[in-house]
Formats: sequence, structure tokens, C-alpha cells
Amino acid sequence: MYILGIHTGSHDASACLFRDFELIAAVSLERLTRRKNDGVHAGRPMPDAAIDEVLAVGGVTRAEVDVVAASRALFPASLYTITGLPALALALDRLRGKGKPLLLVDRMMRKQRTLDAGLVFDGARFLAENGFSRARLHFYNHHLAHALAAYFHAPAEFALLHTADGGGDGVAYSARLGSPSGLQDLFGGDEGLLGPKRADSVGLMFAGFTQALGFIANRHEGKLVGLAGHGAPVAADRIESHFRVEPDGQIRAGFRSNRAIAETAAAICAGLSREDAAASVQEATERLMSASLRRLVERHGARRLAVAGGVYANVKMNRRIFEEVAEELFVFPAMGDDGLPVGGALDFLMQERGYPEWFAARHPLRHVFWGRDHHADPEALARGRADVTLRPEEDEALVAAVVEALGQGKAVALHEGRMEFGPRALGARSILASPVRRDINDSLNARLSRSEFMPFAPVALAEAADEVFDLAPGMRAAARFMTITCNVKQAWRERIPAVVHVDGSARPQLIEREPRTLYRRILERWREATGLPVLVNTSFNVHEEPIIDTPEQALAALAQNRVDLLVVAGRLFARG
Repeated sequence: MYILGIHTGSHDASACLFRDFELIAAVSLERLTRRKNDGVHAGRPMPDAAIDEVLAVGGVTRAEVDVVAASRALFPASLYTITGLPALALALDRLRGKGKPLLLVDRMMRKQRTLDAGLVFDGARFLAENGFSRARLHFYNHHLAHALAAYFHAPAEFALLHTADGGGDGVAYSARLGSPSGLQDLFGGDEGLLGPKRADSVGLMFAGFTQALGFIANRHEGKLVGLAGHGAPVAADRIESHFRVEPDGQIRAGFRSNRAIAETAAAICAGLSREDAAASVQEATERLMSASLRRLVERHGARRLAVAGGVYANVKMNRRIFEEVAEELFVFPAMGDDGLPVGGALDFLMQERGYPEWFAARHPLRHVFWGRDHHADPEALARGRADVTLRPEEDEALVAAVVEALGQGKAVALHEGRMEFGPRALGARSILASPVRRDINDSLNARLSRSEFMPFAPVALAEAADEVFDLAPGMRAAARFMTITCNVKQAWRERIPAVVHVDGSARPQLIEREPRTLYRRILERWREATGLPVLVNTSFNVHEEPIIDTPEQALAALAQNRVDLLVVAGRLFARG
């Protein structure tokens, strides 16, 4: 059975493909359109590029898809079957020229006071118009999808599942208990669609600060996390005073609307330096989220956490939650809305196959290499290009050449195998550099047009992690995917300054002994040459562009002097 998962959001649209319980492909729309955080809009109401990409990777046509699992997000207004006053209001808006070409399924469900999406949406027409001739349509709950993607791939059998983001299907948070016997909903289910509208999202407060400080909301929140280390949380109490944590762990607030959250953020930012504003919203977010999870853990006893949602992209917050609350923390690596289709397909499988079979199929996540392998031919790529040169090194000679270049202070990019899914580059589309000089940060940031205050992350041999980092066992699953920070041990901070933030922390990626990839072999050879089990790993992209997808894009970046050397399909390229 083939299950196609899709998310048709205005940002972070994406698709994935399952064959039964096997996830065989997943890609964010942005990687294909080259527009950061790209989503659907009036001119492109479906993420067709992402859909066609995952189907091509899986060798499947639309006519062979058995199920389309879709978020309750944006679809053309012509597909809705709403009645009564909502339909009349929509018709009047169209007559006045105010009609929106795309409407949210969850909003129409709320207007019609129903939990059945089939009562507001013409699923048969949607499937027929998009070429899914034999498929069934399954709409999934936003926060349940986040939770299932995390729990299905988490190490723990008994876990607290928690999600937090700007909002989806009427809520900003959800909590569940997962165990071999089933899932227990605590809060944040479909009741959010029919209950009172709430404006209580810590994620939206963080987004409001992001925008008020001159950055782009839903894109640059990570900049505030990096900037926070340069400031003082002078307004954290003021921010926190707008929220409260209930005894059951729910976060509530007194805002009239989501717009009021943004207005409050802007008012608090006025008069603060951007460093102090970032530190303040970071501290308030950490306090509120830790308090929420602490009450859940105290009430239910589950100290192993499986989490997702955009708020959990905050790696500094994740560390504090672990240290104050958890015994183990696993963050689904595609924690934002681009990861929703994975959980949506898993939701269908749980309903279709039953929980016992679903639970038996769970497995700890080993990788996120679910994009396309372009199977590049280096000789063909070099042919006819005067701006790049294919060097003769292969295999161990290539590894030696890369390590030598890194030792000379050069930046080396990797384009190897299948592309990563999610916001982090994890070795398939990465740039490597030596960590021994802090000024590599300035030079590489300038070449990539990035902010000067953003720290670089280290990639490290897993067996050497305890030597370099203060990394508890319960943090290691998160550290495999760069979703948590930790302290760098004092003895190492001056040895690897390029990957140490101003607060002494780092966001490591741990590379296990197997599989022994080119990425791993470069690290091993680097340690033999320098005694250091750590390199800089940063994503292979220019600021405001998505991570590189194709070999041609990688070669263009090399020709533009973004990096000094490039490895494509096991061969080494240089400029000119």
C-alpha cells in the first residue's frame, strides 16, 4: 500500500511517500522551487513539485497511490461543500471581489461545527482533479501528526508526547501518553476545532519578537536563539506575565487574538536592544515550556519525551527542558510543519492497521536521508564547464585531499547521496571546515552572506562525544540530528573555538561508526591528522536560500566562491 502524505500550508509545504510502514521519500517544497519556506498560494494551490518528487523517488505514479493523507490546510475554494451562513458569506465576498481562492479546511470545519472534513470538502473531486484515480483521502489532525512522527521514531516505548507551535487545528499545544497498550490523549485533540478560539501560543510570541526585531517570522526565529547569548533577559518577567501554566500543564494566556500577541511583542521590544529582546523572549519561552512539561511529568510520571512542532526547533530551550524535566528527549528532526505529512501518513496507518501493528512497526530513527539521490556523473558534470575542474583524487586519496584542505583553512562542501529532510544539513548537503580558528566564522559567514552572530555547529565522532561535550545519555538521540545544545567541556573550548558559542555551548551532530560513510571517513582521517574528533558542519546554502538540492546547484556555488572545494558523488571539484 502506498500512502502519500501532503501538507498544503502557506509556508513549509511538503510531501512524503510510505510503502506500508516504510518511509521511502520525503521532501520540502522549498528545496525544489528554491524559495525559502515555500508554500501553496493562489497561483499554485498544490505542492505538485514535492508530490511528483517523492513519487519519482519511489517509482510510483499518482494513479498507483492508495491513500492521500492531507493536512486540514489550504485548498481551492471550489472544492468546498459548505452550506448555510458560511456559504452565504463566502458567496457575498466573491460578489464583492473579496473571495480568497484558497481556504483552510479546519476553518471551514469550525464554521460548520463539524469534526467530519467530508461534510465541508469534496474529496472525490479533489482526488480526480489531481490524478489520484484509485486513492482514498484521509485528513489528519495537525498536532497529532506532529506527535506521531516523533513517537514512531523515538527510542522510548513509554513516552510523553508533546507538541508546540504557532497553531494548527485550533490549538497551539498537545499532550499525549504513548505506551505499548495505546495512546492516551491529555489535551490538544480535535476538541480545539469546536472549542473557543484561543490566543496562547508561545511560538507566536517568539515569532512576534522575530518580526519586531526586523527579521522574518516563521523563518528567522533561530537567529534570536543565537542572538540571545549576547544579551540579558531584562524583560523575561514581563513576557511571562502574559501567560500562565495550568495544573494540567496547559499554557494559557489572556490575549484577545493572535494579532494582540504580535502587538504585545512589538511593544515590549520598543526600547530594548535587539540582544536583550532576544534574550528576554528566549528566557520566557524556556521558563514557560519547562514549567508546562514539568507539571505533565509530575502528574503522569513519564520522563521520556518525544516532541515536535516549530517551537521545538529551539535547541537551547530543548536543552533546558531536558536538564530540568526529562530523562530522555527525542525531537523529530523535521519538527516544523514540513514534517507533518510523515505523521499524517502514520495516523492513517494507525487507524487502518490498528494500534498493535502500528506500535510493532515503531523504530528508533537512524537517518533522514529521504530526498533524491541524483546519481551524478562527475565527468559529465565537468564537461563543458570552464569555471570548475574535476580533480583526479578518488576514494582514500579524496579523503586525504579533503583533510589536507581543511587543515589549510579551506571550506569543503559535500553533495553525497540522498538529500536530508528537515532544516538541518547532516552530511549529505553540508559544508565542512576546521574548528581551530574562530575567524573561520567571519570568513565563511561573509562568503555565505550570513549573520555574523550565528554560531557554527560541530560534527563529531560519536565515540569521542563524551570527551568533548557535556552530553547526558538521554540527549544523544537528539544530538544525532542537531536538535539540542550542550556545554563544551572547558578543556576543549580553546581547541575548537569555531564551534563554541559565546555561552560555552554547542549544537553537536554525532556520527556513529556505522554506516561508515564518506562523512564519517573524513572525520576519522581528520582526527588521525589533528587529534581533533570535531569539524565545523554548516548547511550548504547561501543566506535566504534553501539548502542545495542538485549537483548543478552545488557546482554553481563552488564557481561563485562560496566554498573552496566540492565533493560530488565521490569525486573532488575545484574552481577554474
